[in-house]
Amino acid sequence: LIGVYTNRHGERWELQLKGSGRTPYSRNGDGRAVLRSSVREFLCSEAMHYLGIPTSRAASLVVSDDDVWRDQFYNGNIKKERGAVVLRLAKSWFRIGSLEILAHSGELDLQRRLLDFIIQEHFPSIAMNDSNRYLEFFSTVVSETANLIALWMSVGFAHGVCNTDNFSLLSITIDYGPFGFMDSYDPNFVPNTSDDERRYRIVNQANAGLFNLSKLLQALKPLLDPRQKQLASQILEGFGEHYYRRFTELFKTKLGLLGENEDDNYLIAFLLKVSMLC
Repeated sequence: LIGVYTNRHGERWELQLKGSGRTPYSRNGDGRAVLRSSVREFLCSEAMHYLGIPTSRAASLVVSDDDVWRDQFYNGNIKKERGAVVLRLAKSWFRIGSLEILAHSGELDLQRRLLDFIIQEHFPSIAMNDSNRYLEFFSTVVSETANLIALWMSVGFAHGVCNTDNFSLLSITIDYGPFGFMDSYDPNFVPNTSDDERRYRIVNQANAGLFNLSKLLQALKPLLDPRQKQLASQILEGFGEHYYRRFTELFKTKLGLLGENEDDNYLIAFLLKVSMLC
C-alpha cells in the first residue's frame, strides 16, 4: 500500500502495488508478479467494473526488467517469465482475514481499533456511538457478500481462491489470481489448476462465502455481548436466503421475466441444465 488518493469527486482510493517486490508480509514469496497474470488482472478488473460488479480497479501496468520464475501449471516445470507491476485501486484493501488474524493472535484492542476505523471510514450509515455497530457491520457484510457472489454467478465468473484473505470487507472483487469465466455452463468449473479437490468450483462459491463469513463472526465474537452473538448467528443463517433471492432476481432479469411466478425458479434451473447439454 503506497498511499491514499482523493479524486476531484471527493472519492477516497487506496493505491496498492502488486508485483513490486518483497514486503514485511511477503512470507517466503518474492513479491513479484508475471506479465501474463498482471495483464489478466488489469483487463478483468476493468471488465468487471463495466459489467456493474463491485471490484478493485487497475490504474497502470508497467513491465519490469526483472526475471520472475514461476511454475505456471503447478507441475514442476518452472520457467523464467517477464515481470510486471500493477498499480491497483480500491476504496479499501481490508479483508476478512485482516480481522481474523488479529482475533487469532488475541490482539483484541488492536482489532477493535481497526474495526472502528473501517466502520468510520467505509460504513457511514453506522453510527460510531451505537453499541450495536459491530452487529450492524456484520449484517451489512453478510448481505453485500451474498449480493457480490450472486453477481459473479450471473456472469459466469469464478474467482478461483475464495479464502478469507481474498474476501473484501467492503464486498468488492479483489485479488484476481486464477480466475476464469465459463464459456458454457458447468457447475464444476474450476479455473485454478492447483485446486485438485475442486474446493472453489464455481457452484461452491456461495458455500465458500458462507464459510468465510462464519470465520468473520468467529473473529467478532470476543467484541460482542451474548445477545449480539445470538443475533449475529441468526444474521449468518440468513445468508443463503439473501444469496438465493439476489441470484433469482439477476437471472430473471437476464431472461426478461416480469413479476412473480412459482415456476420462475424451475425455469432458471431447467435452462441452466439445458445449457450443460449444448
